[in-house]
Amino acid sequence: MRTMATQSQKPVLWQLDYSHYAEKVRWALEHKGIDHVRRSPLPGTHIPIALVLTRGAQPTVPVLQIDGRTIGDSTEIIAALESIHPEPPLYPIDAEERARAIELEDWFDENLGPHARLLSFYELIQEPEVFADVAAQAVPGPLGKAKPVIGAYARAFTSIRFGANSDEAAERAREAIATAFDKLEAEMERDEGEFLVGEDLSVADITAASLFYPVVVPPEGPLDPSLPRPPAFDRFRQSLSDRPGFEWVEDTFRRHRHR
Repeated sequence: MRTMATQSQKPVLWQLDYSHYAEKVRWALEHKGIDHVRRSPLPGTHIPIALVLTRGAQPTVPVLQIDGRTIGDSTEIIAALESIHPEPPLYPIDAEERARAIELEDWFDENLGPHARLLSFYELIQEPEVFADVAAQAVPGPLGKAKPVIGAYARAFTSIRFGANSDEAAERAREAIATAFDKLEAEMERDEGEFLVGEDLSVADITAASLFYPVVVPPEGPLDPSLPRPPAFDRFRQSLSDRPGFEWVEDTFRRHRHR
């Protein structure tokens, strides 16, 4: 795996295509104009791959190989990108704004990311055929043709890995997502501008927008909006669609998610 990074002479991003944490890193890479290679292993196999790449330090992707370094965790990856490729910056220059942007990144990482992921998987588990369609789009090569097998694998993996078949956990996730919209909208009112911190796109914006994308499903995101969605999930999504934070996520993707 180290050899592949050396041969390409480009940074290598190990990722899952639909991961919202991977979307956060992809956005940072593309915002900075960093040409890179993407490797998307079969979900499940990404765990041992990440452990090998990071020598046991990180059990999941995204993992970035860049300039002879291997970095796990989306927050650590962006911090490294800022030091290696500081322009255009994702950390505000002003010290107070910089601290606030990093604080917001951490808040959404911890309080939104896991719940947006769990609820998405929970609702998909309830609809096996829909999950099979979505999972088939996320696996490499010809594996996507074996929808029933891939769908069963996806349901089993997400149930074991994330506890995504729990009714109680799903209800907690809905509450946490609503709380995250409260937080987002409070930050929007604080600055009353296009961005959460300062006058330019920052790590706070790409983190919040990326981690909300599984709920909002903007067309510029990695999840194909034409794919079928579980009816219960669509009803939950529609119940949030009039919120200012929902519109902010859509606008931020439309204006700033340039691929």
